[in-house]
Amino acid sequence: MTDPWVALEPGADPAERVRVLRRAHEAFTTAGTVSRPVREVVAESWRRSARAGVGPDGTASVELTDGDLGAYRAEHPLARVMPLFRELMGTFAADGEHLLAVCDAHGRLLWVEGHPATRRLADRMNFVPGARWSETAVGTNAPGTAVALDRPVQVFAAEHFIRRVQPWTCAAAPVHDPHTGRVLGAVDITGGDGLAHPHSLGFVQAVARAAESQLALLAPPRRGEDSALLSVLGRDEAELRLDGRRIRLSRRHSEILVLLARHPEGLTGDELLCGLYADESVTPVTLRAELARLRRLVGTGLLASRPYRLTAAVESDATVVERRLEAGALTSAVEAYAGPLLPGSQAPAVVRLRRLLADGLRAALIAHGDPDLLADWARAPWGEDDLEVWRALAAVRPSAPVRARLSALEAELAVPAHQTPAPTGGATYLQRPPL
Repeated sequence: MTDPWVALEPGADPAERVRVLRRAHEAFTTAGTVSRPVREVVAESWRRSARAGVGPDGTASVELTDGDLGAYRAEHPLARVMPLFRELMGTFAADGEHLLAVCDAHGRLLWVEGHPATRRLADRMNFVPGARWSETAVGTNAPGTAVALDRPVQVFAAEHFIRRVQPWTCAAAPVHDPHTGRVLGAVDITGGDGLAHPHSLGFVQAVARAAESQLALLAPPRRGEDSALLSVLGRDEAELRLDGRRIRLSRRHSEILVLLARHPEGLTGDELLCGLYADESVTPVTLRAELARLRRLVGTGLLASRPYRLTAAVESDATVVERRLEAGALTSAVEAYAGPLLPGSQAPAVVRLRRLLADGLRAALIAHGDPDLLADWARAPWGEDDLEVWRALAAVRPSAPVRARLSALEAELAVPAHQTPAPTGGATYLQRPPL
């Protein structure tokens, strides 16, 4: 197969592929093994589904109904491009006995439209507005997997994790905020085996890009809004991209923006003091002076007081990693992780955030057991002395160089093989500050 994201290669027999996939699905749900021709993207999704506790006989749950659903849809950014979705996909869905579906960034279906008979069939498996179709809720499916991986994906028949969904085929693509890059949700086409054609994947991807272009026209970035990006991973001094400017921040200003971005509700002066300074003798005057300098640097429109807060959402590369990790998209999370959060900072609250992010990634890597991802972490500057990760790597890839490095590291740290020390990577461990 030339494209691993397309479900069926040219010339493949759909009926025969369904039979093979059903046998493979049964083997995975009973023994945990995955065999060919299951695509790697599907195998990884099955594993994430199993780790999330999804059962093959489960069903989607409806979380929003009636007025709650209507209010949520009305306020959602994708409501502004529903006319475009209907124009581009509505006739195709109705004529082809398919469904057009749109979900939010959590995999919750907002709209499901299309052929009436197909909708009635979909209702039986709760493929309805208000139902949660995230991977963590119902396993492998196109809209849920698309938002989990942040990329277009096609899911064919028995590639679905839940058995009652396996008669269906779907293709979905994520839709992003054109100004921040944040995933808003996904657009999906669902129907029969004919949607396994490569054209359906390209179709939903083109529709998603058209929606992003439309969103950019409908809501151009405004000064101080939707345009602030903060880079804090793998660097001691953050970079703030604001209104077309790139602002290099001092370490203290970097720490302040990290904490305020983390707390959009704002922080009092005392809370900021506790989060920034381990030395209790630092006075509020010192903090106010730093905030005044920061306000002059970024402009008065971004930083407000009483409480101290940011007047616009500031997206950081750290939150991108967190969001992908929470969605189960481990490979994407690792790719976005450029290093520890402000590694030189000793601000107590920043230390805690750095530790939480690194620990979350490490725990997911170790639990996942992918040798390539473990090797990438172990050979990075922040993982070269991480004994726990090297042990996990040796368990799945016991090559001579890996065993040699593990032995040297255990001897260097003088830790018996049955003990697991605190990680020695980029995170520093201090008690959580009162925030």
